[in-house]
Amino acid sequence: MGQLLLVLLLISFISTLLLATWVRGRAQQHANAYPADAVQRFHFGDVPRLGGLAMLMGFSVSLLYAVVAQHLGYGPNVELSDWDAAAYIGCLAGPVLIGVWEDITHRVSVVLRLFITASGALLAVWLLDAHIGRLGISWLDDWWGAYPFLGVALTIFAIAGLPHAFNIIDGYNGLAGLVTIVISGALVYMALKFGDRQLATYALCTLASTAGFLIWNYPRGLLFAGDGGAYFWGLNIAIISILLVERHAQVSPWFVILLLVYPVWETVFSIARKTLQGVPPSMADSLHLHHMIYRRIVRTVFHEDEAQQLLSKNNRTAPYLVGLTILTVLPALIFWQNTPILMGFCLLFVTSYVATYLWLTNHKLVKWLRKRLR
Repeated sequence: MGQLLLVLLLISFISTLLLATWVRGRAQQHANAYPADAVQRFHFGDVPRLGGLAMLMGFSVSLLYAVVAQHLGYGPNVELSDWDAAAYIGCLAGPVLIGVWEDITHRVSVVLRLFITASGALLAVWLLDAHIGRLGISWLDDWWGAYPFLGVALTIFAIAGLPHAFNIIDGYNGLAGLVTIVISGALVYMALKFGDRQLATYALCTLASTAGFLIWNYPRGLLFAGDGGAYFWGLNIAIISILLVERHAQVSPWFVILLLVYPVWETVFSIARKTLQGVPPSMADSLHLHHMIYRRIVRTVFHEDEAQQLLSKNNRTAPYLVGLTILTVLPALIFWQNTPILMGFCLLFVTSYVATYLWLTNHKLVKWLRKRLR
């Protein structure tokens, strides 16, 4: 089993790297369509944003190899049938490709993208039997089980929402990709722990495809993931996480929540912040935690002439947030069965996040809230 997984990792990594190289060469003419004055732009030059297309293709190649290897009797069974592979890729394809189309044209509405990602989520419920059947709280689970439609609705919301959460944290070279690798690695470990070879294959190929893309993205930022890449990451991780909890009753649902608490809370906090400020939640800005860390911490460790150069290689921001992710993933892996402890770590993260954000913004938000209340 280990040998085949290693081969899958190499195939996914190499195929994505080669496809990313090809995409970067072909997509250069589309790079200048990205607005030069966008508030969330922190790089120089025109960089293609089609990394998501390369990752989807590399991921698909690796799943195709797994299916063919099983038909030929090569190596142990990874429990991946033709139907499983086709259904899984089918759930990813629509949302990722609409994200890619937005990366090329910059004319796809937010409503349409939400509709397509929700359609992909609905396909996951139907074709993959992805369903949030429990919440990890006994008295609530008894009531939750009596109304199955609630689980379906929450599943669609979660699968459709997480890609947009990854889109929010995809602000600096390597940030969202490295976060994906850390989370995917945890999912591979948990899937193998329960002998779930199919989920381990999905998670491993997600990890390896992301690594192949990162060769071009980190640290130099020569290819960006774009919306398509964020949708690829979010859909994969959401589907794998839901299937892991649904298939293995020993795993607390709060294991997944703690695993994903950084991108999820970044999104929730961003919506609340913009709503309080009277700004539409869909409007892009440069006031997320990674922007604050870049301005308040990263830039201060360089001299002024070097700070200007930092705009072209903003990779120094990613390690701070990746470290933050590791600090949530480790307790999730240790206490994966213990719901109260996992909930406590989630609360600790939320509290620490808010305190850090207020500190980095010099308490401007607190002053604004006080003035507003008066």
